[in-house]
Amino acid sequence: MPVIFELFIMKVCVVGAGAIGGYMGVRIAEQGHEVSLIARGPHLAAIKENGLSLRQNSEESCVRNVFATNDMTECGLQDVILLALKAHQIAPVIDDLKTLFGPDTVMVALQNGIPWWYFQGNGGEYENRIVETVDPGGVLANGIDPKRIIGCVAYPAAMISQPGVIEHVEGDRFPVGELDGSESDRLKMVSELFTEAGFKSRVLTDIRSEIWLKLWGNLSFNPISALSHSTLVDICQYPLTRDLVTTMMSEAQQIAERLGASFRVTIARRIEGAEVVGRHKTSMLQDVEAGKPLEIDGMLGVVIELGEMTGVETPTLKALYACASLLNRKIQQESVYIKERSI
Repeated sequence: MPVIFELFIMKVCVVGAGAIGGYMGVRIAEQGHEVSLIARGPHLAAIKENGLSLRQNSEESCVRNVFATNDMTECGLQDVILLALKAHQIAPVIDDLKTLFGPDTVMVALQNGIPWWYFQGNGGEYENRIVETVDPGGVLANGIDPKRIIGCVAYPAAMISQPGVIEHVEGDRFPVGELDGSESDRLKMVSELFTEAGFKSRVLTDIRSEIWLKLWGNLSFNPISALSHSTLVDICQYPLTRDLVTTMMSEAQQIAERLGASFRVTIARRIEGAEVVGRHKTSMLQDVEAGKPLEIDGMLGVVIELGEMTGVETPTLKALYACASLLNRKIQQESVYIKERSI
């Protein structure tokens, strides 16, 4: 039988209360936990004034019993930190992040793609190898104790539909795993915290294989959607882009398997799963429309780096990376954004 923890009221800080972080923050706050939300700009202002709202299944709920700020140092020591920033956003706030750490604080890392800690805590040929694409110079690997980290794969799709409002599109899975593959009490506690909030949160002994399973979709659908301004179902049902996705996933699978990961579904099954989601805009397409920097390095550039490390050729991944990187450059240097026209 699964271990059920009698959860006490915990202090939970969501560092990056955007779409996924905000979704989790609302659901956890609804269970009575002390939730702090780190946000900025109009989104933060709206949360402070009206609370954080969640629209889900044609219903809307709002939590006002949350502490919202753009200054982590105001939050104090936490029991659990949900690190929901994008990979490139973490290094600038690493010192502030440490102000949240108590002796037993655990940090759940929710980044898309290959995380900076990928080669920490699991031994093997590449133990403690720095993943330069997502952690230049090893700032994160050297600055954050890997013993604090619990890996998590965030499957839900959500978006900020307007400041202070999170719209949940689909999905409720947040599987978690220790870096060393153990089934620790704290891991089960985090799983129970998420389960209490209404999420599905399996305890995994191989979090890295699960990371690759989601990354399969991110490294292919995200850049294609950003470049073509198409939704998941569009990409899956158009034969040329469906074939392109298949080729990209195949290249990535060779890299993952050389690093010891395994895949519990086929490429065809993974594509079918994305097709079922329907007319969902990927996070990268949402960023293009908002004129925000693209998370291209963490989703695709890092896979190319691992390909070079393991001796796997990645011509298709490199081609998409080049095009998406140029788009990212235009967005950042020229403030270019392309918004879907309202009819």
